[in-house]
Amino acid sequence: MEAISTLLYFLITIGILVSFHEFGHYSAARMCGVKVLRFAVGFGKPLLTLKSKSGTEWVIAAIPLGGYVKLLDGRDSEQRISAEEQAFAFDTQPLWQRSFIVAAGPLANFLLAIILLAFIYINGVPQLPAQIQAPAEQTMAAQLDMEKGDEILAWKTAGDDEFIPIVSWNDLRWRLLDAITAERGFSLELEAESGKRHIVEFKADALPRLSPGTDPFARLGILPIPGKDADGESTWFELQLGPIDSLVYASERVWLITKVSTRMMIGLITGETSLKQLSGPISIADMAGKSAQFGWQSFVSFLALLSISIGLLNLIPLPMLDGGQLLYDAWELVSGKRLSTQLQAVFQRFGFILIIALTLFAVFNDLQRLFLSS
Repeated sequence: MEAISTLLYFLITIGILVSFHEFGHYSAARMCGVKVLRFAVGFGKPLLTLKSKSGTEWVIAAIPLGGYVKLLDGRDSEQRISAEEQAFAFDTQPLWQRSFIVAAGPLANFLLAIILLAFIYINGVPQLPAQIQAPAEQTMAAQLDMEKGDEILAWKTAGDDEFIPIVSWNDLRWRLLDAITAERGFSLELEAESGKRHIVEFKADALPRLSPGTDPFARLGILPIPGKDADGESTWFELQLGPIDSLVYASERVWLITKVSTRMMIGLITGETSLKQLSGPISIADMAGKSAQFGWQSFVSFLALLSISIGLLNLIPLPMLDGGQLLYDAWELVSGKRLSTQLQAVFQRFGFILIIALTLFAVFNDLQRLFLSS
């Protein structure tokens, strides 16, 4: 039963994220007057096909691991385009419109993440206060005389003029990750249990580095007090914001998560982030099922995080991904001419091999996690 539930939530997750991504491409294409031949969720044999009045085929396919939007395009050797249809082909559009259509997919994922998080904040979500446990000896927090029960009220990084209020532990957690991945120092405004306020400063050169199997917050000495205080009373509270504040806060959160995720992805290239952190479809399915067990807010938060990841992944400048096409567009902008279709085909094959290799490595990581945890 649990396996069926996990599979169901995996299909829901992939269906929502892929559909929204592809709908970004579809909407931008329609806005630019480009004819859309097919909108597909999934790959392989079509299970369901519908055709709209505009001539677009809407397809649900057998392998639910992605999707695509097929446009009228003169570069496709399988398409025969009449003279009347040339004006509606992707390849005949101005550079800025072609780039907009390509970028619209990832942008749709970021927009979806904002909408999902804003929806959570409007309805209210349980949060822990940014109140810390007693810091372990030798941690930075202990060396700065931080104590159990200290509540972190506000935050400021180097270069900021004013402190930014901290609304919850989750808010603080992402700001800490931002500082650690950027290797940037920060200051915290604290309020002790006695009510006394003071400021502590964490120097950039003393911050821990992210590494597999270690908790950077534990190494800092900043960990939240579990959901009950010394008297056994629950410390959880509900964070609920108005519509405008929710959109603003959600946008700030997506920007923060995007910065952290981008640095970690760059770390895969530089070697600072371990390839063991790559996750594939098995881990995604497992996390989708587990997040749903903790309530709808947890599942929707997971969807938002994964939507950001998909948006970023598609912006990687590799052939077969949106980022690869945007790289071709950048070349055209600088040189004034397009890459030949023959050269693009060579890059496509290279990109396909690399993506398959990374996917297999991610699945291998998934299987290791599965068997080591069982």
